[in-house]
Amino acid sequence: MCLIGLLGDVSVTSRRRTTIQNRIKCCLFDHSRRKQQDSRCFHHSSQQVSFKSDPMFSSSFLRLILLLCLVSSSFSSTTSSSNSTAADQTLRPQEELQKLTLIRQELDKINKPAVKTIQSSDGDKIDCVSTHQQPAFDHPLLQGQKPLDPPEIPKGYSEDDGSYENSQLWSLSGESCPEGTIPIRRTTEQDMLRASSVQRFGRKIRRVKRDSTNNGHEHAVGYVTGRQYYGAKASINVWSPRVTSQYEFSLSQIWVIAGSFTHDLNTIEAGWQISPELYGDTYPRFFTYWTSDAYRTTGCYNLLCSGFVQTNRRIAIGAAISPRSSYKGGQFDISLLIWKDPKHGHWWLQFGSGALVGYWPAFLFTHLKQHGSMVQFGGEIVNNRPGGSHTTTQMGSGHFAGEGFGKASYFRNLQIVDWDNTLIPASNLKILADHPNCYDIRGGTNRVWGNYFYYGGPGKNPRCP
Repeated sequence: MCLIGLLGDVSVTSRRRTTIQNRIKCCLFDHSRRKQQDSRCFHHSSQQVSFKSDPMFSSSFLRLILLLCLVSSSFSSTTSSSNSTAADQTLRPQEELQKLTLIRQELDKINKPAVKTIQSSDGDKIDCVSTHQQPAFDHPLLQGQKPLDPPEIPKGYSEDDGSYENSQLWSLSGESCPEGTIPIRRTTEQDMLRASSVQRFGRKIRRVKRDSTNNGHEHAVGYVTGRQYYGAKASINVWSPRVTSQYEFSLSQIWVIAGSFTHDLNTIEAGWQISPELYGDTYPRFFTYWTSDAYRTTGCYNLLCSGFVQTNRRIAIGAAISPRSSYKGGQFDISLLIWKDPKHGHWWLQFGSGALVGYWPAFLFTHLKQHGSMVQFGGEIVNNRPGGSHTTTQMGSGHFAGEGFGKASYFRNLQIVDWDNTLIPASNLKILADHPNCYDIRGGTNRVWGNYFYYGGPGKNPRCP
């Protein structure tokens, strides 16, 4: 719990601001004595200070201060209750106000006016936004344009691959977005406050190598390289792996890659992920990503920046997937297809059987304007090494590949799109696990599943300290 002793008028002169900032304290209850309060919470002053009369301003600012106090209280409770220094958390109102202002500006860019809002059972709000008002059309090269018509589907495509048609939680209520709109998961202040910075919200940590030596990212993937690639397709098993830290994630996805693993890396990515930092929960969620400069300044998840153009009114990127697979129980997967439109050169995404989600315009990229030079399929986690040991964040089902169907996670029917816009098997597939004692991978081929692999693992275990 937290008491705010004195809140300053943000419109006073800078000299008074300094005085007021020095008086503001977030005081924590001593949990062992519950009601005993620190007397430093209370200040006696002849100065009369007040918030601006705007109720939205004061309520948002108060909400931000209270949220920060609760975070401070939660953190302090994990340390020694006798440590009075840790219990006094000084707030800087002007800095927090600047952050709140920046957050509001970003939210105004991301959250577009809604024609209709749908409440999801997982707590999400899904806004039905006019197609031409979606974030993509903030891009200077897209302003005033309309989404393109569907492209030619790759030759050899078959909907009858046994893929289970998953639903999204928000749509189970029976509500849907009207014609001429698309569903967008609403971004909140709390979402942005969880991010390491407002500027990096919705972006991956920069990394330029596909191994675990860079920023704690670890992979178990199958990949093809050495040719020109115009797309990829696979069915991906959906699970709810345990993610043990807010700043770690677990995902399974397809990568289409061009350029080198340095500053000029281009990627298009789609799959499912669990990311407590980005979404505030541990539901597996359908996601997309792109970058044209190795995650430095371009690209983002989902629709959190201008780029990806959504055309589908029934699928919300970033929304939770249901149902999920269970150990020794039902197995459910999603089918994803990414391919380059031969006519206009844009990269399209399909989710499930025949449901076009939208496209990444070709002008977003440098190397991917032409084609990909590598395709990857598989899992990725972030390992922050809590307490100096390997994380227990799981990949896939949380079980090793050797356990097989119903226990390990899988990718099946791995295909690539060739220069003639034809789907062909992903032959010469290589497999790689950065840390096979933590997460591993085993490949195979059969008549029903074509090229496939099992992958994943529990993270920390006796062989992965």
